[in-house]
Amino acid sequence: MSTHAMTSGPMASGLGAGLGGSFGAVLGAAAEAAANSAESAENLIGIDEVQRSLNRSRASVYRYTNTDPRNLNPPFNPRKLNPEYRSDQKEPLMFHPNEVARFARDVLRIKEVTVEVLNSPSTATQQLLTSILEELRTIRGLLSSSGSGTSDLDARREQHDQARPAA
Repeated sequence: MSTHAMTSGPMASGLGAGLGGSFGAVLGAAAEAAANSAESAENLIGIDEVQRSLNRSRASVYRYTNTDPRNLNPPFNPRKLNPEYRSDQKEPLMFHPNEVARFARDVLRIKEVTVEVLNSPSTATQQLLTSILEELRTIRGLLSSSGSGTSDLDARREQHDQARPAA
């Protein structure tokens, strides 16, 4: 799980590397998008972390929160702490760190508020995506260094198609 703290430092977060080229770019972008979506979900913080960062009781945090028993996702209220979108009533309330900082600064009048999101320890999924990305980079490097273009590939396909007997 991510570690979140309210400090006066800069906002930190991160994963990202790009691949150029067509095939490598498509697969690399897909792997990176999966990693970024997993990371963005991890960057949300729960009630306990909000409670610790605001130094308020759990009951106070729930009082500050913009919830309505009749409406799962009420409209934005600038005087309340607005949770992220939920698709089910049973999902826990999650907050974006910037929303917690806005609430602390604008509503609670806490001065010098900056939210720092520290990177979480590497998960099995993150390690797998990193290894896939590294393998794609290696493949791309090998293809670039071999100098064989698409014309060589087309010639091999034609040769393979001619060698196969028609059914």
